Amino acid sequence: MKKQPEFQPFWFQQAMDLEVNYRNNVPPQTLNEDTVADVCIVGGGYTGLWTAIQLKQQQPSLDVMIIEKSLCGSGASGRNGGCMLTWSTKYLSMKRLYGEAQAVELVKASEQAVDEIETFCLQHNIDAELRRDGTLFTATNTAQSGGLEATLAALDKHELNSWQAWETQKVQRHAGSALHLSGHFSPVAASVQPGKLARGLKRVAEELGVRIYENTPMLAINDNSLKSVNSTKENKHKVVINTPQGTVYATKSVMALNAWMLEQFPQFKNKIVVVSSDMAITKPIPEKLAKMGIADGKTILDSRTFVHYYRTTPDGRLMLGKGGNYFSYANAVRPLFNQPTRYGKILRESFDKLFPALVDEEFAVTWTGPSDRSATGLPFFGKVEESGNIYYGFGYSGSGVGQTWIGGKILSSMLLGNHDKWSHNGLTTGPKGGFPPEPIRWGGTMLVRNAIRRKERCEDNETQPFWFDKQLAKFANAAGKADK
Repeated sequence: MKKQPEFQPFWFQQAMDLEVNYRNNVPPQTLNEDTVADVCIVGGGYTGLWTAIQLKQQQPSLDVMIIEKSLCGSGASGRNGGCMLTWSTKYLSMKRLYGEAQAVELVKASEQAVDEIETFCLQHNIDAELRRDGTLFTATNTAQSGGLEATLAALDKHELNSWQAWETQKVQRHAGSALHLSGHFSPVAASVQPGKLARGLKRVAEELGVRIYENTPMLAINDNSLKSVNSTKENKHKVVINTPQGTVYATKSVMALNAWMLEQFPQFKNKIVVVSSDMAITKPIPEKLAKMGIADGKTILDSRTFVHYYRTTPDGRLMLGKGGNYFSYANAVRPLFNQPTRYGKILRESFDKLFPALVDEEFAVTWTGPSDRSATGLPFFGKVEESGNIYYGFGYSGSGVGQTWIGGKILSSMLLGNHDKWSHNGLTTGPKGGFPPEPIRWGGTMLVRNAIRRKERCEDNETQPFWFDKQLAKFANAAGKADK
C-alpha cells in the first residue's frame, strides 16, 4: 500500500517547496553515529535556532549541534500566523510579575526584536516576506472597547507607548472590515512567512558552523552531573542524549521543545496547557483585497479572549486564525495538531462575518498549531535541575515569532555563564503559577472555555451575558490571550 504523504501546514509546505528548488533534493542530514558536542540543542524551531546562532556569534569556537525529530521549523515555528508582535500590551502583567523596571526592559527588548530580526534577515539574505507595516488592535463590539486604556496610560509614563488611537472610519478602512468599531495602531510590528523564516535561520546556523541533524528524535536524556560517574567521557560531556542511530555526549544541553516539552519532562505538566490555534487561508485574490483596503502586511487582531487574527500575504492571500479552540487532555500533542483544522466551521463563520464581500471565497487550506500556553501568558527559562546542565525555554503562549529572539538571547547567555540582563531577569526564574492536575485541569478549562464562548457570543450580539459566564470568564488571565 502506498504511503500517504505527511501533512504539512501551509506556510511550512510552501517554504519546503521553495527550498527543494535550490537544494536539488539533497536529503536532510540524520545523526547515524555517536558524537560529542559542547552544546546539544534539542528542537529545531525558532528557540533552538536563535540560541544556536547567538551562541556561535558570541563564541565561534563553540561546538554547537541541533537535533530535530522532524524537519527544522515543522513544529509551531513553521505553522503560526506569522504575526511578529511585541509585549507592550502585556506591560501591566509583567509589572505585576517582575516589577516595573523589568517590565520596561522586556517591552523594550520585544520592540528591539522586531528591528533585530528585520536587520538579520537583510544581512543574511533570508527572504521571509517580512513586512514592517505594523499591527492594528481593535474592538469588534462595545464590550471590547477601552480594553487598552490602562495599559497605554502606564506605557505613556515611561515614554514606551507606540500605539495611536484611530477613528472608526480609518480602522475599518485599514482592517478591510466594517465589523471593527475602534482600534489602536502600532508601527512596531511586522508579518513574516514563518516557514521561510525558520528555514532561513537553519541555513544561517549551518553557515556559522552549527551541526544540524533532522529526522533525529531524542529517545532519552540523562544528566550525569547529577550523579557520580566514573567514565572520563561522561564526566566531561555530562549530558547523554540517546537517538535511534547514535548517542550524543554534550557538556550542556537545551530543551527547545515548545508544546512537546512534556513528552520528556513531566515535571512541567501542570505549568502549561497545550491549546490549538487554528488557521485558514484563501487562494490569491489580490484585486479583491486591494478593493477592501488590506493589501499591505499589517496584522489585525481583535480584543476577545480567544482572539481572531488575520493578515494578507505578498501574493494576495488572506489568512485568518483563531486561538483557544482545542485544549488537549493531559497536554498531549495529539495527531489533530498535524491535520487540517477540525474547527473549519468556526473559522468560516468568523471569516464571513468579518468579510461579507468574500463569502463565496473558499479556503485553499486549513491547518492547526499547538500553543504552549503558560499561566501568565509569558515564557519562562531555567535549568531542569538547579545543579544540572540541561536548560529549557518555553511557554510563549502564542507570541513567539519575535519573542524567540529574546529566548535565544536568554538561553545563550545562561549557557555561556554570562551575568547580564539576559541571564538574570524575571523570565529566568522558572514558571510562575500553574494549573490544577488532571482531570480537574481539563474539566475546568472546558468549563471556562465554553463560558467565554457564550459570553463573547452575547457581546457580539450586543446583549448582556449571563452573570455566571462573566464570573467564569475571569479565570482566563487576560495576559495569556492566544495572540499570534
